[in-house]
Amino acid sequence: MKVTYIIFTLLAGIASCDGTEVNSVSYQSMTMEDSLIKPNEEWKKILTPEQYRVLRENGTERAFTGEYWNNHEQGTYYCAACSVPLFASETKFDSGTGWPSFYSPYNDSCIAETRDTSFGMIRVEVHCAKCGGHLGHVFDDGPKPTGLRYCINSISMKFEKK
Repeated sequence: MKVTYIIFTLLAGIASCDGTEVNSVSYQSMTMEDSLIKPNEEWKKILTPEQYRVLRENGTERAFTGEYWNNHEQGTYYCAACSVPLFASETKFDSGTGWPSFYSPYNDSCIAETRDTSFGMIRVEVHCAKCGGHLGHVFDDGPKPTGLRYCINSISMKFEKK
């Protein structure tokens, strides 16, 4: 029997001048055997310092510097922390932003989302649904068929050629 549970993510924020809510709670429904929870010290042993900064501390890499922003090979992009498939090369497009961009995730259950109010903006942050690693953000200015742009840090992913 599968046990289902909810992972809650709390984002600390500050109240805006107009009183709009800036704190958020979101959830991703998963099965317990599918999740991967490790203490920070264990992640530090597995990941490079830069991967840890991005995946575990919600960092970002500079535009046009990541390994995959200009990759045109056919294959699959996986989570660098836990190897879950995240994106297929068929959904990758050139957004001009300097980060790998995709219009759709690999499947409906590989990505989790949270509201991000950092840096005075309201955005949707995307995480690996299995390990919770920070991947990047999703915006609603992408191409058809979805109209979405998943703007992802290269360092958050591994690529496997077809």
